[in-house]
Amino acid sequence: MRTLRYSINVTLDGCCHHEAGLAPDEESMRYWTAEMAGADALLFGRVTYEMMESAWRRPASGVWPDWMGEWQMPFAEAIDGAKKYVVSSTLSTADWNAELVRGDLGQAVRRLKQEPGETLFVGGVTLPLALADLGLIDEYAFVVQPVLAGHGPTLLAGLRERVELELVERQDFRSGAIALRYRPARVPA
Repeated sequence: MRTLRYSINVTLDGCCHHEAGLAPDEESMRYWTAEMAGADALLFGRVTYEMMESAWRRPASGVWPDWMGEWQMPFAEAIDGAKKYVVSSTLSTADWNAELVRGDLGQAVRRLKQEPGETLFVGGVTLPLALADLGLIDEYAFVVQPVLAGHGPTLLAGLRERVELELVERQDFRSGAIALRYRPARVPA
């Protein structure tokens, strides 16, 4: 069964809005590139899918935009070429190597997890909350930025039940950011 990993940038005060943290640097982009490249597929809600597509879809010309540095291109290549699933009741199509996911969310994600492969990557804010409430997230990977945002959406706000986690990996960045990967703690029988 594939692992469902929720990965996101988060500030020290829990804000997970994409504009609240630090701008990505080469080191964090290498981390996110490895995350993307290590996933069999990406699972996004409509908002995250559209945001990522607007920034990281290869232009029709085949040439990456001028704003993109050489060090960002491996990430762009990884996310652009990745298989994507989009949970949406409002989109009629998704064409960035994507398939729409409709119907019962729990059943649909359980089916995706049972397909061959190693890891499904889920990002965003709303969809991961729903998946955490359903107990479907197998790993949580957070890049904690050394920033206090003081505003914005916070990580898993509204989670119905507390989830105990155990740290399985830590990576410190020169910027002061820390990548932390957790798995739900096993409750002793």
